[in-house]
Amino acid sequence: MTPVWLVLPDPFSSRLFFDTGIVRKLHASLGDRLELFLLDTGEDAGAWRERADGIRTTIPAELESPGPGITGRLHRRADRWLDSKVGFYPLSLRLSLRNGFHRQRMQPGHSNWFLDPNLAGPLPKWWSLDPPLTRWHYGRLRYLPPALAARLHVERPALALANLQMHSIVSFVVGAHRFRLPIVGHVASWDHTVGKGIVARGLDRYLVQNEVMRDDLVRYHGVDRSRVAVTGWPQTDVFHRPRARREYDGVLRDLGLDPTRPLVLVMGNTPTNAPYEGRFVDRLVAWWRDHGATRFSLLFRPHPRDREWRRRFGGALGQDGAAVQEPSFTDLETLAVLLQHGDVVVSNAGTILLDSLANDRPAVCTLYDEGAPAGESWAMKNVSGEHYRPLFESNAFYRAERFEEVTAGIERALAHPGELASERARVVKLVLGEVDGRAAERVADAVLSVT
Repeated sequence: MTPVWLVLPDPFSSRLFFDTGIVRKLHASLGDRLELFLLDTGEDAGAWRERADGIRTTIPAELESPGPGITGRLHRRADRWLDSKVGFYPLSLRLSLRNGFHRQRMQPGHSNWFLDPNLAGPLPKWWSLDPPLTRWHYGRLRYLPPALAARLHVERPALALANLQMHSIVSFVVGAHRFRLPIVGHVASWDHTVGKGIVARGLDRYLVQNEVMRDDLVRYHGVDRSRVAVTGWPQTDVFHRPRARREYDGVLRDLGLDPTRPLVLVMGNTPTNAPYEGRFVDRLVAWWRDHGATRFSLLFRPHPRDREWRRRFGGALGQDGAAVQEPSFTDLETLAVLLQHGDVVVSNAGTILLDSLANDRPAVCTLYDEGAPAGESWAMKNVSGEHYRPLFESNAFYRAERFEEVTAGIERALAHPGELASERARVVKLVLGEVDGRAAERVADAVLSVT
């Protein structure tokens, strides 16, 4: 029986595959044939191994082997040098620059490597160079860690990549090609096909959440349309199951909030994408104290990658009737409870805006930067990508290009929660695909189809 390796390279894909039940469904079908490769080495790394709950796991340290001989060291050194010049990030930047992805957000030295044009490499930006460079990048001659190569050769597993567009999974793609192993890749989110990295060709199956993403794979990445399966967005499965009001009341009481009062949820972005968010928090809290503290509560949820959240959200800490949740990749269940019963969502951009609409929550999208110097427009640039076009052509949420429009949106959403409901439902189906509580099942079935 063929072993199956599920490669979980980052906390977002780990959360998705665990919390939506994909890991559980695969384990139920495969039993001991399933092994999880947990590549996340961040602060949540231990949590994913705990949640594996009896499933075999491998972490990066266990793939390390004694140093290779001089030939192996030279191969590894040459491979790393070439990768920095013509590998994953250079090829990803070349693709984005050629197609205009994130054109407004590109900035030399940007901390998000997908937005730093300096990483496009030294070669001329001729399109004709990219096919041979990509063939080398995913080719059989790349350096493979000896321990990984040995296991692939002996065990001959089928490979499932939970996030297809990451540098850390390249060696698994190379190994699959070298040993002619079946491989399936999941595109991790709705915006990843247009600016979040190149996509390897030649996989047996590609999994996406909607038809737009399938078209993107064909148009921008040269993928064979017949190999792309549209599964829907598994995270909507978590939201599909109704949560009892008592669960919501319990979450709010644990946060020190009164569950009988309306709740405005303020969702944070990363410090990279929203460097002035702290000023927005301070001003919103000041307005709320003067105009809303007796009518509704505020709950702030910093982005899971926000390491500066105590400073950035400090204005809300210790306020009676307001609370700040500690950032986490492992509380998707709590998020589902809040989005099913909270009254209004305020956010800049990102998947959380879609999550809000999927839960039929009235939403206010901030499109300006509170207190930013003249000429800076981080918030607007965050929603300038091609993937946002169908969302922003809709009327599914309230737009706020200045603070007064944020507060007006909150007040209108509280007073008329059903005003944009039909448009929310339309755009959710367009962007997130089928929302029927079975997307995770379709992902699992697609993985099993290549084993």
